[in-house]
Amino acid sequence: MNTNNLSNQEQIIQSWYEPALHTLKALIKKCEENLERIKADKKNAAVKRDDFKETLVRQHRITYNHAEEIIKSLGRAGRIRFLGSTYIQLNVQETK
Repeated sequence: MNTNNLSNQEQIIQSWYEPALHTLKALIKKCEENLERIKADKKNAAVKRDDFKETLVRQHRITYNHAEEIIKSLGRAGRIRFLGSTYIQLNVQETK
């Protein structure tokens, strides 16, 4: 992506992609372990959007608004998948 055409705010949001995805992967892994324990399909692992936002705020010490912008931007970039308005999953490419 050509970052010369992006606004400063968009560049700041995109700089949070990797830390946010790392956080989401940890939450998804925990969910997969819970699903495995009850012998359910791990492909169904998803995290509540509010839980993900809360974890971003606590772990990275950012505002709720900033966390929400990061989540929306990840969705627009195709890095995460929204299941309705409540749950989030990693896209298939991100899990590899």
